[in-house]
Amino acid sequence: MPAAPLLDFAGHQFVPLAGRALFWPRHGALIVADLHLEKASWYAAHGQPLPPYDSHDTLDRLARLVAETGARALWCLGDSFHDRAAAERVAPAVAERLRRQTGAVPLTWIAGNHDGLSGGAWGGTIAEEIEVDGIVLRHQCEAGETRPEISGHFHPKLRLTLRGRAVSRPCFAGDAQRLILPAFGSLTGGLDVGDSAIAANFAGDYRAMLVADGKLLSLRCGNPATDDVTAMPGRA
Repeated sequence: MPAAPLLDFAGHQFVPLAGRALFWPRHGALIVADLHLEKASWYAAHGQPLPPYDSHDTLDRLARLVAETGARALWCLGDSFHDRAAAERVAPAVAERLRRQTGAVPLTWIAGNHDGLSGGAWGGTIAEEIEVDGIVLRHQCEAGETRPEISGHFHPKLRLTLRGRAVSRPCFAGDAQRLILPAFGSLTGGLDVGDSAIAANFAGDYRAMLVADGKLLSLRCGNPATDDVTAMPGRA
């Protein structure tokens, strides 16, 4: 695995990846959230035809990260499929890729609010949530949770001005207690990381984090969107 920045969370070291994923070296686990497979086919079924390649692209990137990290486990934190009927629309080629992936690396599907437990059709282990080394992994963070928590659901994106140009990138959002992953799917939108729906999950200040040029860029949320990140001291 190429050299990458480390993120200390809940007494453990993780590797945040520019590919919108998190790697936990201690367990050899690649952690992703919100693949939203078959989103394009959902739109097509509702009268908005989109090129049916989003699932292939998402699985291409997933397989590449599994290979690059040498992952021995794959944990998907919910909304792996765009809707509960996705299994009925999956093309045979996509279904075969899912079977190969679950056969190559032990995979845990954590249920999300969109997909239910549809991931079970292609193997793997299904769970509402899992707890590993005292850290709970689930789809959406829960109010009142006292354990450290890793989740997805909100699709956080960092929007800022860089050298006078507006930039928007998927990012992690976190503090000492909670870490929210960016959406991994190729056809997923995003919510501004400073939005109140995300901020409500943190007791105070939290950070927006993304990997750029092999470094972990970390910004305190709440800064005006017009701030130029290149002028901000202590930005990483």
